Amino acid sequence: QVQLVESGGGLVQAGGSLRLSCTTSGIIFSIYTMGWYRQAPGKQRELVARITIGSSENYEESVKGRFTISRDNRINTVYLQMNSLKPEDTAVYYCNANKRAVDYWGKGTLVTVSS
Repeated sequence: QVQLVESGGGLVQAGGSLRLSCTTSGIIFSIYTMGWYRQAPGKQRELVARITIGSSENYEESVKGRFTISRDNRINTVYLQMNSLKPEDTAVYYCNANKRAVDYWGKGTLVTVSS
């Protein structure tokens, strides 16, 4: 059974930092592109950051320079380091594993940034 479990969310003041983790099981982690998405209240889910099997990274424009995605294939985990957080970063953050047409999702972790 495939499982993606996010952790690390919480309440933080604007300007603060959080590190999200997503630990996976049931997949061959190293062959999946891993991503972080977020969904704010009343908005559609959007891609925040993605890291390929070759560790190429890409980011949504508003988080460039503030967020960093990384992966550790030894422990099947992907991270999202979030610095200089803003109130508009408030959302539920979801971990995604993608390989061609196959997608797996975690249940999400809530990040709340207070002003």
